Amino acid sequence: MNAFVLAAGFGTRLQPLTDTTPKPLVPVLNVPSICYTLFLLKEAGFRKAIVNIHHHPESLHRFFGQHDFGSLEVELSEEPTILGTGGGLKKCEHLLAEGDFLLINSDIISDIDLTALVAHHRRSGLGGTLVLHETPLAPEIGQVGVSDGRVLDFRNMRGTGLLSQLIYTGTAVLSPAVFRYLCEEFSSIVDTGFTGLIDNEGLGWHEHRGLWQDIGTLQNFYRANLDDNLRILQLEPRMKQLLGMGPCMVSGSASIHPAAHVHRSVVGDRCVIGAGAGVEHSVLLPDTVVGEGAHIRNSIAGPGWILPL
Repeated sequence: MNAFVLAAGFGTRLQPLTDTTPKPLVPVLNVPSICYTLFLLKEAGFRKAIVNIHHHPESLHRFFGQHDFGSLEVELSEEPTILGTGGGLKKCEHLLAEGDFLLINSDIISDIDLTALVAHHRRSGLGGTLVLHETPLAPEIGQVGVSDGRVLDFRNMRGTGLLSQLIYTGTAVLSPAVFRYLCEEFSSIVDTGFTGLIDNEGLGWHEHRGLWQDIGTLQNFYRANLDDNLRILQLEPRMKQLLGMGPCMVSGSASIHPAAHVHRSVVGDRCVIGAGAGVEHSVLLPDTVVGEGAHIRNSIAGPGWILPL
């Protein structure tokens, strides 16, 4: 089974992080965020991942040219004009139309058991299976309406009145039938593909109760790095074994003066923290310099800028 990884978004809610870096390469605990998705694919035995890209494509071409993911082949689908989640998938129909495939976002961190998901989907006989996750934040994020094992609505946009504490995780197994309902223009897969499956082949769901974090906003990014990072850090040995990289608080390439103070912070690649400097509960992105005697607290910092949170 192949996978399609959604990675073409602008990441506007992560600005200024994404001003010069595509969202899939924004690091979480010193690992490019897309690598958490690629890790899941490789661990589950997927052989090929098609990744759609648009924002800062040259950076992504360079990254994948420099990194070998071994048994997992990565093919990039560049969109000169961004096509959205629906149009971007439709563009790659010729690569995915032979059988069921996995659809997954590149801006989530999870420990979803993809093998169990695929097995659940195949038993269902439906046109697709979405991974849903229960959270009290569902009314804010977007409630999925379900009934009798089927997904029937999203945010009550179909007027079913079905509400729940379940959200869509950005992960699904889909049959090629979904392509009948997609369009080539910019579009949302929810409005096209998922709606088409609901009305015809049926759309099921599989609940995930473990780690799931979206890092698409500054607040969520900050929280994943600092406040809710324990379960992510626990992925380190498995990721290191499969990808040669894993989450960590302080990059091995960072330079921290012995007289500097670093507390509950993430220090990125090639960062420099000078004598007498202090960094507390902050995220330092790669190449950030904290000069002698300077202090950063409760912030995200990059080269030449600091964003208090």
